[in-house]
Amino acid sequence: MLALRARSLFDGACPEPVERPLVTVEGGRIVSVEPHGAAPPGATVVDLGDTTLLPGFVDTHVHLAFDASDDVVGRVRRAGDAELLDRMRAAGRAALAAGVTTVRDLGDRGYLSLRLREETAADPTAGPRVLAAGPPVTTPGGHCWFLGGQAEGVEGVRAAVRERAERGVDVVKVMVTGGDLTPGSDPYRPQYGPAELRAAVREAHRHELPITAHAHAASGIADAVAAGFDSIEHCFFLTDDGVDFDRRVLDEMVRAGVVASLTLGALPGGPPPPPRIAQRIPGMVAGLAAMRQAGVTTVCGSDSGVFPVKPHGSYPYSVAAMVERGYTPVEALRAATSTAARLCGIAAHKGCLAPGYDADVVAVTGDPLTDIEAVHAVAAVFRGGARVV
Repeated sequence: MLALRARSLFDGACPEPVERPLVTVEGGRIVSVEPHGAAPPGATVVDLGDTTLLPGFVDTHVHLAFDASDDVVGRVRRAGDAELLDRMRAAGRAALAAGVTTVRDLGDRGYLSLRLREETAADPTAGPRVLAAGPPVTTPGGHCWFLGGQAEGVEGVRAAVRERAERGVDVVKVMVTGGDLTPGSDPYRPQYGPAELRAAVREAHRHELPITAHAHAASGIADAVAAGFDSIEHCFFLTDDGVDFDRRVLDEMVRAGVVASLTLGALPGGPPPPPRIAQRIPGMVAGLAAMRQAGVTTVCGSDSGVFPVKPHGSYPYSVAAMVERGYTPVEALRAATSTAARLCGIAAHKGCLAPGYDADVVAVTGDPLTDIEAVHAVAAVFRGGARVV
């Protein structure tokens, strides 16, 4: 039995911290969480000092196959499977070191993330738990076509979703709009029509799989919500000349329970955003305030791997960015733990520090409930009760 002591604890839900907690762990699961508790006889006590214990972070949007280089696309296309899998292993270890104990990989090549899922399930110290989408479904020549998920037409899309279900993915990802990473792709335009999107949703739900939409453009977000997608990645409501967080679409997201998986945050000190992005930032900030006011459920994803300013292991910057954009520290921490776990379908055993939950624990120096910057000061990480940092 393991017993963890710290200054305080955020359990993933309650805004009031547990003071001087003692968390007991046995067989990789949490047995008890007690304020000022006494360690059971024979337990190994780890006193983490002036830290706050948090549930292991759940990053809802990563690309372990992308290396955050200046040539992400080229390096993926040139790499063999063995080399690419080695990169994915290293990316997973970097995420784990930053406190991310579960990742949702939303775009690999050749279903390599399923192989990594098996490896990290067998050895918690090898990396975070992986929830895998496989290659994202996209149009011929569309966003991330080089990952191998091209499909067109209602029957083509339906067959692509069915293939992923047969492979054993955890979630289906569809590129509803274009994206910046792929040359020739247009993030301001939808790639699929309503009939294809409805077919994708029905096929995914027929196989009892959640389905998420990559969607930057306001029109693509509206189409995905109307088609019944479970979540929207990025969800920034971009238009040709600005942003348009349509309140009618936001209200429908709330009514239907569609989750916004925000991909905010980046390393500080990077190059300034391109002018077309910079001019949209004030509108995006105002739009996120409207989203929050409307009551849209939001979770926190990093989109790590896609650009040099989003390397693997940078997830704490995404959590902090939510607070910079108007969310409270408690809201941001929930978005990174319990709410993220609920979206990913693992809320019964991850995302909270409570009896019966997996012992995925992050200790950070300081108090992130009052100063979110504390999430950068990772002092210890446990996955399944095994200390990995």
